[in-house]
Formats: sequence, structure tokens, C-alpha cells
Amino acid sequence: MSKPFDGAITRFYEEEAPEEIRAAIREGAKKDILAEGYPYDRRMDRDDYEAALEALQIELAKAQSWIRDAGARVAVVFEGRDAAGKGGTVKRVRENLNPRIVRTVALSKPSEAERGQWYFQRYIDHLPTAGEMVLFDRSWYNRGVVEKVFGFCTDPQREAFFAQAPRFEEMLVEDGVILVKLWLNVGRAEQLRRFLARESDPLKQWKLSSIDVKGLSRWDAYTEAIGETFARTHTDVAPWTIVRSDDKRRARVAAIRTILSRIPYAGRDASVLDIDPQVAGGPELWLNGA
Repeated sequence: MSKPFDGAITRFYEEEAPEEIRAAIREGAKKDILAEGYPYDRRMDRDDYEAALEALQIELAKAQSWIRDAGARVAVVFEGRDAAGKGGTVKRVRENLNPRIVRTVALSKPSEAERGQWYFQRYIDHLPTAGEMVLFDRSWYNRGVVEKVFGFCTDPQREAFFAQAPRFEEMLVEDGVILVKLWLNVGRAEQLRRFLARESDPLKQWKLSSIDVKGLSRWDAYTEAIGETFARTHTDVAPWTIVRSDDKRRARVAAIRTILSRIPYAGRDASVLDIDPQVAGGPELWLNGA
């Protein structure tokens, strides 16, 4: 079976990846957590995960009803390292919800017309209306990280973004939008292990892009850009929640609990909403798992 990009991910693993990353992948069992410093050695037990997820999806249904009846507007930003599990987490949030109330926005690269607009303009067109929750699978934070790493924006454009993003988000919140910003983070060894699995799976190869392949050798550049983004856009009005995603199961549970904790819906079951502070927290958690 042919591999996408002529096997570039396997080649990176064999020839360019740091030896400690290769060793972690070689020696780690399927259920082992590869990231040093992650608070758990093994991924969450499947039965515990499925029980937690079912309870949380019931809470999401309650929140959906409140959003509809209250005419609330909720915007959830999903950002993170490549292969950190953004798409899988979005899927678990919305799989039992009404697509007329909860919708996903995953924009492709901007068109020629959009490149001539104010940077935030094309995202504004997709913000929620009354009685709606929108899940942004990547967002305006492309400029803070990906565009910086690959030179898709100029330094003045990025400075303008950092000057405007906190004000833009403050205006959203002042106008009544419930804004949740999630950053899913994954360690380097686990990221590469997931890329290798995608490369070999014909049902998942479509998830890979040239950006993913080129980004493998730019880990440090990503780390620097991510750190600056948190430093300049983590505010009291619109804080970041960092979700350590080396264990996808714990990450999904933590992300859903974070979203639910921000929505003041009726009839909540507080017993299923406790967030593990070792898995989800502020930017200081990212510093421990960068």
C-alpha cells in the first residue's frame, strides 16, 4: 500500500526525529502514555471513559435545550498541535446534538477576496446567532501560530492580530456571546506516533496534509509561536484552557466538562462535571507539557 507524501512521515521518523522520540515510540506499548510528565502512565480505562462520555453527552443535551430556549450564543474555539485530537473531540461534542442548534465551522484557506478583507471578517460571518452553538475547528488563531511558523503572514500583520484579538473577543463577550477557547496539546512522541498511524491507515490518510509533514521538523518554532500566543491572548475576559491530549479519552472528557462549565444551563448534574486539574487548566499547564 502506498503512503501519502511518498512516505515522508516514516522517513522523518527513521532519519530526522530525535533519538529520544524514536526510542519512546519504539518502546511504548499501545496503551502507554509517551509524554514525560503526563500525570498518568496509561490511557483511561475504556469502560470508565464510555460511562463518563455518556453522562456528559446527557449534560450536553441539557445545555443544548437551554441554549435554544434562552436564545443564547455560544462559540467554542478548538485549537491545538497537529494530531492533538481536535476533530475527534468536536465529533464527541456534537454527535448526539441537533445540527440546527450546534454546528461546526472548519474553514479552508482564505480566498483571494478574503485575503483582501479585515482578518477577522470571514470568521464573523460564522459566529452564532441566538439559540446556537458554533464549534470552530481551528479559528482566527491560525495567524498566531501556523501562519507565523510557515511565513504565511508578515510580522506587522501578526502584530496587528495580537493587538486586535483581545479586543475582538472582549466585544463578543460584552455582546453576550459565551466564548470558550480550548487548546489541545500533545507531546512530540505521541504526535509522531499518531502521524505514523495515519500514514499507514487508508481510512485516515485524508487527515494528513503537506503542512503536517513540513511541520514535523518545526516543533520548536511551533512551541515559540504557541507560547507567545498564550502570553498575548490569555485574558480574564477570554481565557485559554489547555487540555493535555496525550490520552485522547481523558482529553475529550476534560474538554466537554470545560465547555459545560461555562454554560449556565438548568438542571446540571454537578457530580459529572469535575475537571481534572492535571489534564485541563491555564497556560501554566502547557508550560509543563510543551
